[in-house]
Amino acid sequence: MLKGIKKLFKGETVFCVSLILAIISSFAVHPDKVWFTYPDYRTLALLFCLMIIVAGFKSLGVFEFFGGYLLKKAGNLRSVSIFLMLLCFFSSMIVTNDVTLLTFIPFTLLIFKMIEREDRLLKLVVLETIAANLGSMATPIGNPQNLYLFSVSGISIGEFAFAVLPYAAISLIMLLTALIPEKKDPVHAKAAINAGVSAAVSEHGSLKKLLPYIFLLLLCLLVVFRVISYIPALICVSAVILVINRRLFRSVDYFLLMTFLCFFVFIGNLKRIPELNELLMSLVHGHELTAGILASQIISNVPAAILLSGFTDRLDVLLTAVNLGGLGTLIASLASLIAFKLYTVEYPENKGAFLKVFTLWNVLFLFVLIIVACILGSLS
Repeated sequence: MLKGIKKLFKGETVFCVSLILAIISSFAVHPDKVWFTYPDYRTLALLFCLMIIVAGFKSLGVFEFFGGYLLKKAGNLRSVSIFLMLLCFFSSMIVTNDVTLLTFIPFTLLIFKMIEREDRLLKLVVLETIAANLGSMATPIGNPQNLYLFSVSGISIGEFAFAVLPYAAISLIMLLTALIPEKKDPVHAKAAINAGVSAAVSEHGSLKKLLPYIFLLLLCLLVVFRVISYIPALICVSAVILVINRRLFRSVDYFLLMTFLCFFVFIGNLKRIPELNELLMSLVHGHELTAGILASQIISNVPAAILLSGFTDRLDVLLTAVNLGGLGTLIASLASLIAFKLYTVEYPENKGAFLKVFTLWNVLFLFVLIIVACILGSLS
């Protein structure tokens, strides 16, 4: 049992911490009917639906097909690197940053092994990670913190765009600038062959099989933009997936959902303790950018968004903060941990090198974007 607990804590550290915090806070505020008002059920339902829909797209090989198509168009190694980085940047806007990295980092590792240019992998994987984290900020469904804050804040699309799009645009320019100096070495013929094979294998994901997932995604977008209620969408998504591929229910990250739930309990309890509520509001209010970035470095940006949102009404600033806060330390974004694991499983001897390169590029991006945030803050 002790080994099981240790394994759970190692594999799902953030969930375990959130559970401990929820339990500790329950000694101060005992469970009652008010607890049922803590969670944002709309966010939880949307997260569940989007995770299962994305798993459906992935099961049909949609991402590999798209990647293979783009690789066939690449004429040299620099083009391949830029294509892969752009794939991570733009696909993260729709399928979230963690799913993007789970899909395209293994694809990147495979391609560079086949063309025997593994010397160019480390920098590219780091930039792909940054691309997924920063590209995902551009849409309300790009990452969990966006989905949650957009859901609870009631901000308009225009306010959301102002809070994130300038940073996403500057990030894209910086990412391209980082890759443009790369040498235009020719791509080995095997890469094109692999791209063709990838596309051929993925042809079983026909349009007919894709249509249900496209329909469900559009349904979720209607919920995101507050056109319909989340309850009919949740029922519809669950029913359709049950019919077309019930195995997809296993692909849902239930620990992420439970992490959200535990943080909702923890924050709800803190807000009912007058002294703590006033203290936290005084620390966060007016300092959302600093608080969001710093908190993200320690507990990662998703928990930081949930925690700090309970103590400020400037959720548009917090939205910017936790998205920028995904840069910096390895734990600032859980998606970055995914990238680290995927790379170091293949190259365990490069753990130190990965951390060094990762930290260097992340600090550079974070420094520039903080300057931009200060300038935009002074203009608004």
